[in-house]
Amino acid sequence: MPVPSDYKLAWGEMKSAPFVSSNFLKRVAENESPFHADYLAYRRGDMTRAELIARLPHVAMLGDSGCMGIYVSSPWSTFWRARTSREKNWFLHLDPSASICSVSKALETITPFVAIEYAGIGALVDHKHEHQNLFRRMLGTRNFSGQVGELLRPRRFPDLILISIGHNNVDWAWRCPLHELGRPQQRLQRLSKEFRQNYMRQMKPLLERARVQQHRVAIVVYGLINFESYFKGREAVERLRELEPSLYPHLETTYKYFVSFHPAYRRNLIRLAAMANEDLRTMVDALNREFVQQTAHIQLRYSNALATADLSRAELLHPIDGWHASVEGHNTLGNAAFSDLTASLEFLGLFD
Repeated sequence: MPVPSDYKLAWGEMKSAPFVSSNFLKRVAENESPFHADYLAYRRGDMTRAELIARLPHVAMLGDSGCMGIYVSSPWSTFWRARTSREKNWFLHLDPSASICSVSKALETITPFVAIEYAGIGALVDHKHEHQNLFRRMLGTRNFSGQVGELLRPRRFPDLILISIGHNNVDWAWRCPLHELGRPQQRLQRLSKEFRQNYMRQMKPLLERARVQQHRVAIVVYGLINFESYFKGREAVERLRELEPSLYPHLETTYKYFVSFHPAYRRNLIRLAAMANEDLRTMVDALNREFVQQTAHIQLRYSNALATADLSRAELLHPIDGWHASVEGHNTLGNAAFSDLTASLEFLGLFD
């Protein structure tokens, strides 16, 4: 459920609102709960409800539409969905009756907590001062720099930060000069370098803030999804569409937003995604040497859980656009993402 008004962030301009486990009061009231003493202080009136919520573990998600419950259809519907869609994805879905087995649902079996989703449709790993075009501003797109800036504003810094962003950065054919379409090697190298530099630039403020916290902070950088297996799923969707034209009504709409999804450009998209994942791995190693090794209360990890997840089945893609994840696709991604969180949860003391 949304948190109470004395703790809630303002929603305007696509701000992110925290969600707290709906049964958190019942759970912290239990004698064996690690938050039981805080609950007693709350009952005595020595602590407000907002202060009690602030004691719970906080988990934040930074990302793009790959971790949002979104799909593309008509321009107006896509615009409305981008402005209103929250939850219902592999990270945040707390409805116990729904079919998505999200990371948040799995975490709720361990502890009550606060979840904050900063992800934005069309989000890029960007340079902070880059100009966003009108369409992205209308969608309310928050690039990586904007998400990091919003995460740094509240006083309560998260305990666990999950990052899954960069999928829009591998659209190498977008705005590509014609002479580079057939020989893109230099362009791929340039885009890879810019991606690494911009990602590193946004990670440093996160780690600087984490370094001054009084609590442990675990950060997980997920590699980009396995595009090679993903395109096998997309090809299966395309075959189904050939047999039954009424299926996936916005299959071709994808190409308006992601040029490199055209079959002719996919091979180099897969190459660039692999380069990006290697960049992320080496970046995490470098940041660990610079920030983390001498700081016992920070853990920074690269995870290949999404990069190795099998996305080769048509049913994992949304029945409208055949691009974004379906319910089953979100389950696959959520299970993969959570499966590699054990080390982080143990570091935070949430697993014995």
